[in-house]
Amino acid sequence: MGTDVGGERKGFDVAVLNDDLQLVHIGARLGVPAMVHLIRVWSPMVVAIDSPRGPAPAGAHLRQCERQLNGAICGIRWTPDRAAINASSYYSWIRCGFSLYDELQALTAVEVIEVFPTASWTRWIGKRVGSRVRWTKEGLASLPITEVPPRNNQDLRDAVAAALTSWQYSTGQSENFGDIVVPLAGLPAE
Repeated sequence: MGTDVGGERKGFDVAVLNDDLQLVHIGARLGVPAMVHLIRVWSPMVVAIDSPRGPAPAGAHLRQCERQLNGAICGIRWTPDRAAINASSYYSWIRCGFSLYDELQALTAVEVIEVFPTASWTRWIGKRVGSRVRWTKEGLASLPITEVPPRNNQDLRDAVAAALTSWQYSTGQSENFGDIVVPLAGLPAE
């Protein structure tokens, strides 16, 4: 299962893949209670969340894992310390992500990982050239996933990328940059 995290009004987009990489469920604009419900219904082995797992240390403007990922794969927006996150409406999506991580700690049967879909897309299809929309649409078409609706938006594509990254994590086809899990380079092996 993978989720793209939005702010309080936007909510979470979610994608669920089965072991055969068939997209079996999608959802949009969900709140934390609906996410917890879906996790209980689907019982995924791994839930991948496209949001920082925690803030930078007090006084810092980024996490070390972000610096590592930025140097190795692609650019990433820095996650500041908690004071900066709490002080700005821009970071409401990170606060929503923190709420989801907090809620999922009680679900002991589910492993929760942090992912960054831009890094996943970069590993699967190469560095972005042109618009993000075109890049991820073409990338999604190249992935070994079935039952993807022909009409989809960026949030769903990123939720699918998170779900596929969680599948690769569960099959040993990933690596970690601190808390951030990214797939190995190239298309996933089924």
